[in-house]
Amino acid sequence: MITQLRTMFGRKGSQTANTTAVPDLPRPVTPTYVVGDLHGRADLLELMLELIDAHIGGTGGQDPRLVFVGDYVDHGPESAAVVARLRELSEDFPQNVICLMGNHERMLLDTLNDPALRGPRWLREGGFATLASYGIDPTPLAEAATPARWTQTAEALAQAIGPETQEWLAACPLSWNSGNLWVVHAGADPARPMTEQTARVQLWGHPEFDSMPRGDDAWVAHGHVVRDAPIVRDGRISLDTGAWTTGKLSCIAIQPDGSYAFLQS
Repeated sequence: MITQLRTMFGRKGSQTANTTAVPDLPRPVTPTYVVGDLHGRADLLELMLELIDAHIGGTGGQDPRLVFVGDYVDHGPESAAVVARLRELSEDFPQNVICLMGNHERMLLDTLNDPALRGPRWLREGGFATLASYGIDPTPLAEAATPARWTQTAEALAQAIGPETQEWLAACPLSWNSGNLWVVHAGADPARPMTEQTARVQLWGHPEFDSMPRGDDAWVAHGHVVRDAPIVRDGRISLDTGAWTTGKLSCIAIQPDGSYAFLQS
């Protein structure tokens, strides 16, 4: 797969998309692929990489960007594999692969820092599956989540993840921008410029994000809220199609002229 991706990011050729810019569409500087919430589905990640590779080859795109919207862990069975794969990709292709932080990565890191206080909420949000993917039996916590057990579990999890991967997760950015396209995990405050969004809003969303139009020309691609299908409307691109339970992982491929297509594994 690494060989395949080196081909993906090293392709030469001219783009075949329409050269007429459309002002009311997202227009990144280079071809951009934004992938929705993975939640432990390493199998769908690999399928999506193959679809993206084929799409790049078919469109002749140069210097593409792959942006993952966060929520790599929890719920699904292979959180550890997803994190390892994304870290590998981002380190092998640092200019082309961008992995944003989602609220589930934030909850995981918070649990490692303060297990007894932060851990219970993380478990309710799917953390059991992440523990199991790192080879840690979550049964003792289900039986009696005492502070001592939480400390033991967090220590075991930290050791299983490893300090370098913890640092990588903690360094995942909250947003990414190219042209008038912004990518965040959960959404944005429509009354504030994209450069002034808070960490909480980008990780957890904003109550007016779906209802209030933005006052600028920014398009915001995001995940976090599960939809039946991806949506492009009113400056918002929603990409979470519940991969961990539906088996549908969605991606939008956006060209610099504003044309776009959906890929789904």
